[in-house]
This record gives sequence, C-alpha cells and structure tokens, in this order.
Amino acid sequence: MHTTTPFVTLLMTHLIATTTIAADGEPVRARLLAQAEQRIKAIYEQREFNANSFSGIWAPRGATYLKLETVEGAKGSQIVSYEPGSGKSAILVASEKLVEPGSSRHLKIADFASSPTGNRFLLRVERESDHHSNSASHVDSDPEYWVFDVDSHRLRRVESGVYVPCETDAFSPDGRRLLGFRAGNLCMFDIDSGGTTSLTKDAVPGTLDYGSARWSPDGRNIVFIQTDSSAVPLRAVLVPGDPTYRTFRGERFARIGGPIPALRIGVTAAEEGDIRWVDLSDKPATFYLSLVRWAANSDELIVDKLNRYRNEREWLLVNRQTGSITRSFADSDPAWVDAIPPANAGLDWISEGRAYVVLSERDGWRRAYIISRDGSRATPITSTGSDVIARGPVDEKSGWFYYLASPTNATQRYLFRARLDGTGSPERLTPDDHPGSHTYVFSPDCEWAFHTYSSFDRVPVTDLIHLPDHRSVRMLEDNAALLAKVKPLIPRPTELLTLDIGNGVNLDAWLIKPRDFVPEKKYPLFVFVYGEPAGQTVLDDWNGGQRHTMYHRAVADMGYVVVSIDNRGTPAPKGAAWRRAVFGSLGPLSTEEQAAGLKTLAKQCPYVDLTRVGIWGWSGGGSNTLNAMFRKPDQYHVGIAVVPKPQTHLYNAGYQEVYMHMPEDNSEGYRQAAPINFAEGLRGNLLIVVGSGETNTHLENTEGVVDRLIELGKQFDYMVYPNRDHGLREGKGTQSHLRMLMIRYLVEHLPPGPR
Repeated sequence: MHTTTPFVTLLMTHLIATTTIAADGEPVRARLLAQAEQRIKAIYEQREFNANSFSGIWAPRGATYLKLETVEGAKGSQIVSYEPGSGKSAILVASEKLVEPGSSRHLKIADFASSPTGNRFLLRVERESDHHSNSASHVDSDPEYWVFDVDSHRLRRVESGVYVPCETDAFSPDGRRLLGFRAGNLCMFDIDSGGTTSLTKDAVPGTLDYGSARWSPDGRNIVFIQTDSSAVPLRAVLVPGDPTYRTFRGERFARIGGPIPALRIGVTAAEEGDIRWVDLSDKPATFYLSLVRWAANSDELIVDKLNRYRNEREWLLVNRQTGSITRSFADSDPAWVDAIPPANAGLDWISEGRAYVVLSERDGWRRAYIISRDGSRATPITSTGSDVIARGPVDEKSGWFYYLASPTNATQRYLFRARLDGTGSPERLTPDDHPGSHTYVFSPDCEWAFHTYSSFDRVPVTDLIHLPDHRSVRMLEDNAALLAKVKPLIPRPTELLTLDIGNGVNLDAWLIKPRDFVPEKKYPLFVFVYGEPAGQTVLDDWNGGQRHTMYHRAVADMGYVVVSIDNRGTPAPKGAAWRRAVFGSLGPLSTEEQAAGLKTLAKQCPYVDLTRVGIWGWSGGGSNTLNAMFRKPDQYHVGIAVVPKPQTHLYNAGYQEVYMHMPEDNSEGYRQAAPINFAEGLRGNLLIVVGSGETNTHLENTEGVVDRLIELGKQFDYMVYPNRDHGLREGKGTQSHLRMLMIRYLVEHLPPGPR
C-alpha cells in the first residue's frame, strides 16, 4: 500500500506553494521546489498515479473472455476463462502445470495468445534478465516462448532465437503451427514435432526484413511483406562504451527527399516451396503498403497501397496464382488520404466476400463505406457532417457497423452504430449521462464488450457491458486506490473551453487553476503545446490527450494557470478541412492560432496574465515552442522545447512528406515551417532539451538551431541527456530529473503566484 504522507504534506502546505516567490525570496523558492520534487517523484518514480488497465482478452471462439491472474501463494500466473453473463470461471492453464519439462523451473507468463481453436496457448515467459535493467525502454531481445496444450497439459518450447508475435494470427487456422521470425527471416514452427522451417533465407536485419505475415484461411499459404532498405543511407549512432575509443553502429534513416524502403509482397506455401512475388508494376521504393491481407478466400489478396505522398490510395485484388491485379477501389486528395496516425486504415469483409467496409474522407468527412468487390458501388453507411473517430467491428448477422464518434464535441468519444444497408440514422449507445471518453473491446459476436470510461478528472474504470443496451454487468477494474489518491489533488474541475478566434474557427482548450485560486488576481500562464497532425492535446479523458496530466496539476498547484489548446491541423473529428488546414507547411498556422487562442483566453478569463506566459512542448510540440518563442516574442516569455525538430527538411520522409511533400516542390513551405529560420526573433528565456541517443528528432537537427542562436548572440539554455532516445526515459531517475529541470527553469524565469 502506498503511503499518503506526501499528499497530506502537500495539502497542509499548499499556501506556501501559491505564494509569490518574490515576497520571501530564496527560502520560499527552496520550499516550493522541495514540495514539487516530492510530488514529481511520486508521479514518475513511485508511479503512484498510474492507472490499472483491465488485461482480459476475448477468446477467438465463443463468448468467453480470458484473463491472466496471479494466484496467492503460487509461483506464477494462470489463464482463466470467464462466461460474461454468469461470471462463472474455469482455469484453462493452471500455474502448477507450468513447470519446464525435466526441470524444477517454474514458468512465469508475461503474455499469452490463444489459438483459433482455443485448445492451445502461446506463452511468452518472463526471464530473469527482464527484471534487471535500468532502462525504462528495455526490450527483451531474445524472448522465450512456450506452447501449452489444454487437453494434454503438454508444454513445448519454441526454438530459442525465434520471435513469435503474441497474437492469435500467429497460429495456423488449425492451431498446429506458428509463424515467427528468426534472425529477421520468416519461419514456421511445428508445434507437434518441435521443428522450425525457414521460409525466407536472405534477411539482413535493418536492411532486408520480413513482416506482416498472415496465414491463408485454408492454412496452406502465407503472405508477407519484404522491406528492402539497402538504398536508404546509414547514419552513425554512438554505441555507449569506453569514452576514449568511441564506437558507432549504422542505422537506416529515410530522410525527406531521399530513398525510402522498397516493399514487395510475397506468397509462399506452408510446406517448403518457392516464393511467388507480386508485381505491382510500380517503380520500387515509391509507395507504402497500409494493409496486405487475404481477400476473404485463399486464392486472392487485398492490398491497400498508397503513393509516397499518401494522397493517392488503391485497394487492389491480386490473384496469388496468376499474379493478375484488378483495382477494386481508389481514393485521392490534394493533401492526403491517409496520414499519421492512420485513422482511415482497415477493412472488414461482408456478404461472404462480395463486399467490404472501409473508411474514406472523400466527401470531407471520415465515413464508413461499403465497397462492392468489383468496385462498382460505394455506399456510405455513416452520416455526413460527422467523423468516424475509430472503427469498431462489423456485426453482419444483425446488420450493424460499430464505431466511435462525437459529432458535437471533438474532445470526447462515444459508441455509435449504423445500419450496414445505409438506412436510418446512426444510434448512440453510450449513455448520455456519461460525458467524457469511452473505448470498447468487443466480443467476437458483438454481444459483449469491455468498456473503459474516463474524463479529464475521472480515473479510468472498466466494466463488462451487454450490447446493444449498454447494460453494465460487472465492474472489471475500478481503480479505487488511484481515485482515493487523486481526489485531494483535484480541488476543482478542469475547465474545458471553446476559444473563438474569428473567421469561424473555434479552438478546444483545457485549463487547470491553482489550488488556492483567487479570481480577482492575475496568474502566470503555462501553455502545453503540440499542434501537429499526429495527436490532440485536448481530450476529455484521464490522460488529457497526452500523458502529462499529473505533471500539469503539480505545476498548477505551484501558482500557475496551465492551459493547452488544439489548433487546426490536429487530428480532431472536425472534418477533413480542419485536419488538412496545415497542408504545405507545419508551423505557421499553429503558431498564429495558438497565439490568437491566448488572446481569446485572456478575454474569457481575466485572471490570466498575458505579461507572464511560458510555453513547453515535446517533439512536434518542441518545434512549436521554438516557433512561439521566435515568431511571437511579445506573447511568450519563457519556453521549454523538448526534443524538437528545428530543421524540418532533415526529418523523416514517412512523416513530413505526407504534410509538406518534397522541398524541391515546396521550398517556401519548408522555409516557413523550420523554426531555425526565425531564431533571430528570440527575446525570452529558452531551454532546449534533447537526448544524445535520439533516433527520431536527431541531436544534429537540434544542434543546427543551437549554432544559429550562438551565431546570433542569443542567450539560451541547453540540456543534453546522454544516450537517451526520443522519450527521454532511459536510465534511473531520468523522468523525474527532466520534470524538475523544467520546473526549476520555470520558477526561476517565470515566478509563480498571483498579482
């Protein structure tokens, strides 16, 4: 049980935390920072505010769900099956049965997947090395897998060195074989014999790779994608070690305008045979593959192919034997048809393979369409004027398509269903008295679902519901302990605002006030920004759109008003025009609309002091922090840019080209997007934070703006975390150190408290 002492202390001393530092000087500053550090460590080291998630999965067949449970006094976990209606349980994989043959070693399950037949389980087993890493991003490079047979209780170890995705699709349809990878090559493990067969033999990890393997429905063939990155240049990455004699490894990086990986689709027989390659008649390394699957039979493939800019998309039907290709459906848009994240991806077959359901934004809204196999008909089944946020399952038996949407509030998420025949109006199934965000994991028959509900101030809870009446059957995870911890830390509701910045543009925002808020006073403002197409920051869920909510509450209680705003270009369900408003140049529009949002905020909230404004962001938010400090120096006085990308043209092709195309075709767009080109505007206090082990927004990218600021004679602060990657999580204490670095910088340059 976690002690509550730190939070009792916090509540007793909060008056100090909201006193202007200038009143008493350094002693108050020291006490303030000590309190903040105590709370930051509780968040990032003790992880006292991490919500528990329900870990059950639905069995592939039948309406039962499976859960990994720890048995008191046992040496490990066991897999238990539950009937949704009655709650009756049965042990399928008992802990005492998991003893390595010929040994006394007890196997501890870390993850599992059921075979399609339900009589075998793939078990990923914990190894001793899994518990001895200081790296928060540690990944077991040589995982250990076993297969457990429910009927015979037999354990069979998968050959060492074989990686198997822990998912039902890894099993063959009859449950007798597994698809995996060995040294980058696609291989097949025979569960009964224990033998492993290599299906490809030429892999060079990081250069020639294989993936996305899928069994044909009859289990006789396997489709996969070959990724050839040999033309993609290598960049040198430092290998930590002896600092006297530094060593490096090469890592492929597909930069804007340069070579991208060449993709090929292959089909091979489950029994050893030659690979048949699909000829897409495209120049190599000019397209992406969003999806390659069997087309509701064992003779054809469905291929979702996008051009390099992702503004043209085709669904192709490929005959695996003849190689003949027909185009079933196509989409195009001057900006993009599918982006990051790929919200429009996915496909569901219906009508015994004669049609399928896809998402498209062809009329300006993300809608679900039924596409006939021959492409002659495209029938919309969800309403125009409203976006599908995320697809759910198709319940063909009852004639429904399930999906998440929120037609009137882009910060929330609710369950809807629409008729597959396109008639009638969509039905909202989430109760009206549950505002916030909802996610669902459906049973195969669509009769049941794990339902998780949260809001900005409400911790996540998961219950089992019956559909379509949305009747709650039982609570699966109530996070009661977390609720008790956070309740005293949320003295007033977080405010969700709409900011009208003119010309018909309304921006969503959230706002957190200090604990001892006095409305007649004016408070310094601390802005959290992202502002790019990869994510929203303003969501009415427990994470607030990003995983910094508890940190922002801690900052607010020091005496700041903390706010975040979503400008146009973020992936909000407000129509394609909203999302594509930034096409051509990421940076200028977000900078203007964030600044305009602050002016509107000050009019709506007179307690906001626009003479004391700080801003911070991560990755794309780091870039927008630089843009704010360089382009709007009159409005932003302190900035903290974490792992930014100040030189846009040096970023990766797979992201930036979607939104801005190539520099040779869009030179002005790239010039306007890059913060480095506006560095002369800096007047406030700026802290730039990076990791020297960056594999995303590379250190060299940031060093360009560092050199530019030095050249201009601009004073700023710079922190490099050794060997940390983009998430800055590696190494003991890193996350707490970073958050306290930010808090110390903020307190020093933008003292908290009202005036």
